[in-house]
Amino acid sequence: MTPGLDAIRDCLDGSQPGVMATCAPDGTPNVAYLSQVEYIDPAHLALSFQFFNKTRQNILANPQARLLLMHPKTAAMYRLTLRYLRTESEGPLFERMRAKLAGIASHTGMSGVFQLKGSDVYRVEAIEPVPGQPLPVTPPRRNLLEATRAVALRLADAADLDAALEALLTGLRQDFDIHHAMVLLLDGGGQKLFTVASCGYGESGIGSEIAVGDGVIGVAARERTPIRIAHMTGEYAYGQAVREAMAHGALADRLETAIPLPGLPESRSQLAVPIVGGGRLSGVLYVESPQDLRFGYDDEDALVALGAQLGMAICALRADASGDLPPAEPIPPPDGAPVMIRHHPGTDSVFVGEDYLIKGVAGAILWTLLRDHVEHGRTVFANRELRLDPRIRLPELSDNLEARLILLTRRLAERDACIRIEKAGRGRLRLCVRRPLKLVEMPSERAG
Repeated sequence: MTPGLDAIRDCLDGSQPGVMATCAPDGTPNVAYLSQVEYIDPAHLALSFQFFNKTRQNILANPQARLLLMHPKTAAMYRLTLRYLRTESEGPLFERMRAKLAGIASHTGMSGVFQLKGSDVYRVEAIEPVPGQPLPVTPPRRNLLEATRAVALRLADAADLDAALEALLTGLRQDFDIHHAMVLLLDGGGQKLFTVASCGYGESGIGSEIAVGDGVIGVAARERTPIRIAHMTGEYAYGQAVREAMAHGALADRLETAIPLPGLPESRSQLAVPIVGGGRLSGVLYVESPQDLRFGYDDEDALVALGAQLGMAICALRADASGDLPPAEPIPPPDGAPVMIRHHPGTDSVFVGEDYLIKGVAGAILWTLLRDHVEHGRTVFANRELRLDPRIRLPELSDNLEARLILLTRRLAERDACIRIEKAGRGRLRLCVRRPLKLVEMPSERAG
């Protein structure tokens, strides 16, 4: 039985480059490797147009081509007969292919080389299996439809953003067998993503940041499209090596307020999925694995669906609910030697003793809570009042406060500071302080 294009979709993932044969008007053949093959539907695919080379010249003069594809796991080969239809240089198909190419280029440091000029659309006229002895088909790792259903139900039951993040990460581990993941949310300025939850890493990286447009994660956010890489890459190993060199050199002072992004030292498979809800980008779900070819098209489809549900959950959980505050449990009074808390207003960086804790919006929130606690004895705060507090200078995005509170809560717990934040009813929080605090406002730095 001749397979359809949807049946051999795994052959298009780029781990095994396709080989394309074209013919010039005078009959001269040309064979070239392809950098990108994009599935459109069971009868059409698109090939990347990056260079005006011999293949491009031939196909414009003679629209027939043959494409040889190999399955990345079974080594089964298929010969496709194609007819060129058109080139698209704008629209959803072009933007999707451009984003994937940009993500791979940024990931490998070749943004100036890998630039998409167009998406060449072809009709698949025939698919012919190449005779041979392919490897046996391995059974699927998980029933992804069942797994998606299980995680979706967990997300539907989440009462707040913190619970939704925990439901997602738990579901990835238990139902998808994905053990290295992180969720990054967009900051108020729309220029950076900050890590708010992760699993599987020695250091959680809560609070670490990456610019929109940088690497696989940043490009997935900028273009709002999933980006999947199936081959080994050394981006994290390279980044960690640079950081270690800086830490032992003259630039070590620049690292004191940096939280390194978590990641595997040898990440062989990566998938970044945008979190979009209500037409607005909220962040990125990123998963990775030390195994080659860990994530396929089905994994991508499943995580895109979960990313969309998380995005809608973020939209639904933005507004604070009204209601009476439940009775507060007694909090032991602070005890022991005072702890110095330093605040640097230029960056809103907060230090506990000599240790850096947090900066930015989360730092401004913490400093506001601590000041009101020390000066007025307050321990309970409403999200609504924090959102309107001019001292925090919260960006206008309404979901930013909840995300920053989660980041701050987890960062305090991770550092085992003498301060913690806990829930005090829906839309409210309680500040718990174990030791007396000495607040020190550092002088603002002036531009020299």
